[in-house]
Amino acid sequence: MERRNFLKGAAPLAAAAATTPFANAAADNTGDPVADLTTNLLPSIQKARDAAMSVLKPSTRDLEHGLALHADSLVFDAYGFSPRCAVDGEALKAAVLAGASDAELEDLREDMSMTRCITSAEEQREYLEAWRASGVTCIFQNAGQECQDPMRLIKRLARFTHTTDMLREHVSKAVVPEDIEAVKAAGKHCLYMTGNGVPLTQDWNTIPDELRYLRIFYQLGIRMMHLTYQRRNMIGDGCGETSNAGLSDFGKAVVAEMNRVGVVVDCAHSGWQTSLESAQLSSKPMVASHTVAGSLYAHIRSKPDEVIKAIADTDGLVGICCISRFLRGKGDLNALLDHIDYVAKKFGVDHVAIGTDIAHTSSYSAAENKKAAVGGLRRQREAFRSLWPKDDFIPTEEADLSLAWTNWPLYTVGLVQRGYSDEDIRKILGGNVMRVARANMVDVVAAG
Repeated sequence: MERRNFLKGAAPLAAAAATTPFANAAADNTGDPVADLTTNLLPSIQKARDAAMSVLKPSTRDLEHGLALHADSLVFDAYGFSPRCAVDGEALKAAVLAGASDAELEDLREDMSMTRCITSAEEQREYLEAWRASGVTCIFQNAGQECQDPMRLIKRLARFTHTTDMLREHVSKAVVPEDIEAVKAAGKHCLYMTGNGVPLTQDWNTIPDELRYLRIFYQLGIRMMHLTYQRRNMIGDGCGETSNAGLSDFGKAVVAEMNRVGVVVDCAHSGWQTSLESAQLSSKPMVASHTVAGSLYAHIRSKPDEVIKAIADTDGLVGICCISRFLRGKGDLNALLDHIDYVAKKFGVDHVAIGTDIAHTSSYSAAENKKAAVGGLRRQREAFRSLWPKDDFIPTEEADLSLAWTNWPLYTVGLVQRGYSDEDIRKILGGNVMRVARANMVDVVAAG
């Protein structure tokens, strides 16, 4: 493959998508795993590829080797989102005009973004095209709202379970690591579910009673949970708290129960002291699934060396995310690689992965959102979970585009450029996440 041909892209598929039969949504797969990463890309995906190529400027040799290695590797996003669909603008507008509450509208918008790939031919086409271009085998999928309420937590899990039930020939739900290996062998994709909170009864009678839903959510397929999300809760301090008080006594019981049940402990959104104490207590490998190295940029969502070492000491990992404002520097693909380099060289290549924390968004989104607009937007208070220090950092368009989720193949090319061996790249791309997933599994008995 010549470098200039990689940059050319192919005919725009978005315009053709509207006439594509629903049953033939995946018809553009070439059968060549490397070609699938680079040919017939949607215009928005090609634009992001061009930006990443401008940042990396790889040699033809590194480009070809990186793409082939990516196609051959099991690629496991340590925390992310499957491609997001556009809303149905007319349906959303009708709900607004019918007087739907803010809560109803938020729920409807979220449902559409997660499930319209089932009911819309155009959205399914783009959903599968994004998967194909990414070369990602599995996503540790955010499948729970940022809270402790079981009824709120179950909604996203239901939606992604429904999506994988209905599209199981293309994107299935994995429940054990062996499922992910089987999906890779079949050349398909899957979701492995994580929740953005620990489900609690919130009756505060006894500790076992508070935690009885934890195993239920494990049985429903949740394999990882956030301890906190930005703010303080009954488990510990989130990363947005200035007090940095660490785990509560109850939080210590939560970590022990997660270890017992088989749910990976994730401190990505936890404060530094909460993260440190969780790692010191955990009897199984734990993670900060989508973070950055605080020594390179000390954002509140970063982890300092002391915390990264404690996580590595559990045989766990930190997933480096693709959020420009957390990475800083130029906030581009090279900045992502700098953070990976830092963790790999200081704490060992076994303890770093990529947890993108981003998604591909449908190219139909802007048009559908415009259809849904009714009157002026009402000003809303900021959600409690999202209270955040003021941050006026604005990355360049090229920096943001270079980190696009569909640019996963070029993350691999960048690692090749940095001199990593194929074995170590495979660990960073997915092997380390698989190791942690296996180490946390329970209730699995080998057939005999």
